[in-house]
Order: sequence, then structure tokens, then C-alpha cells
Amino acid sequence: MDLGIAGRKAIVCASSRGLGKACARALADAGCEVVVNGRDAKKLEATAEEIRKATGATITAVAADVATAEGQAALFAACPSPDILVNNNAGPPLRDFRGLTRQQMIDGVVANMIVAIELIQRAIDPMRQRKFGRIVNITSGSVKMPLAGLDLSSGARAGLTAFLAGVARSVAGDNVTINNMLPGAFDTDRLQSTLSKGAETSGKSVGEVAAARMAAIPARRFGNPAEFGAACAFLCSAQAGYIVGQNLLIDGGVFNGAF
Repeated sequence: MDLGIAGRKAIVCASSRGLGKACARALADAGCEVVVNGRDAKKLEATAEEIRKATGATITAVAADVATAEGQAALFAACPSPDILVNNNAGPPLRDFRGLTRQQMIDGVVANMIVAIELIQRAIDPMRQRKFGRIVNITSGSVKMPLAGLDLSSGARAGLTAFLAGVARSVAGDNVTINNMLPGAFDTDRLQSTLSKGAETSGKSVGEVAAARMAAIPARRFGNPAEFGAACAFLCSAQAGYIVGQNLLIDGGVFNGAF
């Protein structure tokens, strides 16, 4: 399918690896000019070069922390008027809520709610003026199925979801859409790190921990990041203009619900 976004300009946050990288690659495959972002400059440039070689697309690497005003300014200096914005940021680590300090809670809300809102504030009015805009926020399956220990991540991302629900409807008439993607277990560096920690704690091998995790997924496997990227690219497509304020859960069937 021709997604109808060739030549569009996209910013993909936290895209040097994992799901963000998969989204950047899929948008580049669709013909977009993509700004990729991460804090590790060496890793980021390697990702940018990999996507350039694979797709022939124009890829600009911006090494910056998007949680800072300077980082956000750097992104928009590289792409002043994006047609597509993919918000992504790592969540806070697994932690018992009893041990959370006020500052840790504030930092979690800033990273997983406020930063995305700030970036949308900068991007949305030019999108409305051009009568085209696609905003996708990568949140988490824990928004629909909270997990103990990820309370701060779940709460901040759920807050972002609720905040943007009304915003999405207010801009849809200008062909600007805001939607959320809720990943489950995808085969990324982050998942491998989680499995390794689980193996250390349990005394089992990483393979055993992974097998047990997959057994709890109806699809009986971890997700391929390329699948996630393809779904993101569709939500950013010309054909997705009637999808407004939705939460696309991609978890292999873990969430057991009809709605």
C-alpha cells in the first residue's frame, strides 16, 4: 500500500534503538524525511546511517535529551515544521511505589507525560495550518493493564492518554490526528535486559525466563519491532485521517478483553 506520505517530514523521538528505531525505519521506507533522536551520539549516528543505506531516505540525527528545553529546540531546529511527530521515551524502572520520592514521581511524569505535550504544543498549529498532521504517542500496554512496580510509568502514560483525548478531537477537523500505540513485549534491548534481570533473580536461564514469558502470550512469541513500526507508519498515513484519539494495543493478545 502507498501510504501517501512520501516527502513528508517526521520527527521520531528516542529512535536510536528499539521501537522508536522501527518507527523511523518504517517512515523512511514510506518516503519520509526523518529526524532520528537519542542521547548516545555514536549509537544514533550508526542508526541514521543504517536507515539511510536501507531506504535511501534523508535521515538527520539529533543527539539530544528531549526532556530538556535545549533538546527540544535542537529537534525543531532540524525540522521546524514536522508533518509527523512520534513521541517516545523510556519509562522509569521497576520500583515499589512505597519507595518513590516526590522528585522521582515528578521526573516520571515529566518524562512520560509532560515532554510529549510540550513537543505537541510546538508542532500542532503549523500542522493545522497545512491541513495535515499525524501525531503518534508510544505509551505502554500497562495503560490498559497496569502492572505492580510500573505504577509511575502506567500513571504518567495514562495521564498523557487522558490529556490528549480532548485535544485529539479539537484538531481532527484540520486533518491532524493524535493516536497512541500501546506495546506489549517486543524483542528489544529493553526486553532482553528485563529477561536477564529476571534470570538473575530467579536463578533460571534467560531462555527459561523468556519461554515462561512467551507462554503467557496468546501469540506464543515476542513481537517483532518491524511489526510495530509498520503499524505506526499506517497511523501516520494519508489513509488514517479518520482514526482519532485511539489506543492501539499491540501485545499478542495478553490483554483479555473485548474492548
